Amino acid sequence: MESSNERNGKTLTIKRTFNAPINLVWQAWSKPEYISQWWGPNGMEVNILEHNFSEGGVWKYSMPMPDGKEFIGEGVYSEIKEPTKIVTSANFLPMTEGIEMEINLEDAGEQTHFIFNVHHVTEEYCKQQEEMGFFKGWGSVFTGLGKYVSEILNK
Repeated sequence: MESSNERNGKTLTIKRTFNAPINLVWQAWSKPEYISQWWGPNGMEVNILEHNFSEGGVWKYSMPMPDGKEFIGEGVYSEIKEPTKIVTSANFLPMTEGIEMEINLEDAGEQTHFIFNVHHVTEEYCKQQEEMGFFKGWGSVFTGLGKYVSEILNK
């Protein structure tokens, strides 16, 4: 995994290569029944409350926390270019608000190159998110995504 802080200090980036074709990785990002299997930190249940996968469409997921509260992720899709790009606003309440996530997929035959950019409003907010564990948290999510798409191929 490659991680970096780019774009004038306002963007955090994670790069991976998944051992699955691009169409399968695309489905994992675009179909709620797939998303619920890998989204979120390892071992967390994910409930899809809303998922309108279209430009202008809203998504909203909840994850029950051990203390009984819910962690909510939500946003609005602003750009979808099948099967290579997804851009969405995102809030992860109560910790993160007002970010933009950009998912880029590149076909590499039986593999998919993946670039995940998260754009923040200010350098300070970007640094705060990085210090809160951005790379560890999202890194574990994408490890789960990689395992999930590999498992689908091996069924």
